[in-house]
Amino acid sequence: MVETDAFAAISDPNRRYLLEELRRGPKTVNELATGLPISRPAVSQHLKALLDARLVKVKSEGTRRIYAVDDSGFFHLNLWLDQFWSE
Repeated sequence: MVETDAFAAISDPNRRYLLEELRRGPKTVNELATGLPISRPAVSQHLKALLDARLVKVKSEGTRRIYAVDDSGFFHLNLWLDQFWSE
């Protein structure tokens, strides 16, 4: 797995929208595609970038893939950002 820079991943407005939706709870690609002016395959590509940046995680339930925020990825972002608020 090639890891994507988290800051590059969140630079895209569609990805930030997906993260906001996932912050409210786990969702499928179909659920996430509702409300976005892009196709389901495009949503899947954005989710892959967020997965590669470890900002979201996925689990399979039958034929469905359920996406959720990955707290550990945000923990690392917070660690990096916190250094600017110290002192």
